[in-house]
Amino acid sequence: MRAGDIVDLELELLLQAIHSRYQYDFRHYARSSLKRRLARALSRFGADSLSQLQARLLREPAFFAELIAYLTVPTTELFRDPDYFRTLREQVVPYLRTYPSLKVWIAGCSTGEELYSMAILLREEGLLAKTILYATDINPHSLQAAKRGIYRAEAMRRASEQYFLAGGKASLSDYYSAAYDAVRFDPTLIEQAVISDHSLATDAVFAEVHLVSCRNVLIYFDRELQDRAFGLFDEALVRQGFLGLGSKETIHFSSRKHAFEPVCSNARVYRKR
Repeated sequence: MRAGDIVDLELELLLQAIHSRYQYDFRHYARSSLKRRLARALSRFGADSLSQLQARLLREPAFFAELIAYLTVPTTELFRDPDYFRTLREQVVPYLRTYPSLKVWIAGCSTGEELYSMAILLREEGLLAKTILYATDINPHSLQAAKRGIYRAEAMRRASEQYFLAGGKASLSDYYSAAYDAVRFDPTLIEQAVISDHSLATDAVFAEVHLVSCRNVLIYFDRELQDRAFGLFDEALVRQGFLGLGSKETIHFSSRKHAFEPVCSNARVYRKR
């Protein structure tokens, strides 16, 4: 089945069933993206309609753990958008140095590449030892991958290039060990990290933080859910704390836009007023 063949009513009923049965709220995710992902799920699970998926969801709790991999978008890479990390190094880190301790929230951490990128940056800037990193996502499989820190070796060539462009001060290979076709990042990078389930759609703020990095997540939300997420970030950030977004995301159309000022608009880094 193609995304265009998915019936809107069936989609709404499926999303409501997920919310009622499992308390995961996808009702304010962008419909076009959801339809594409669910079309792939229909093919994968041999179903002819969303009604068939819904029937399985209501009867088989284990099935939801499989389906959530299609409802979320675990697509990321190490030092993605190097200008973003360079901006953090050059324009944000000098302010972070002034705090005796730091808390950084990586919202929508996916499989952990952003977590390790941030940890490496903070270690090189002498800040990791005094930082608690909160890495959150709604996909339990992604969270487990983040905890393992194991990635494809073939991805390291591009990652190394992006690390260099991001202002890396060593060699990316200093931070991982390689075996066969995989690499494992140094576990000490995340020994002070809290990797946990958290939904921007339903959960509340859990800590006061100095930096929120939420990149390439909000593009999958409708305007209402984006506003909710920005409200959480505003509430979580200390006065004059920093917010980083993805390259295709902006706060300019949000009702919370007046709460932030740009640090670097091109890199999508903002500061709470």
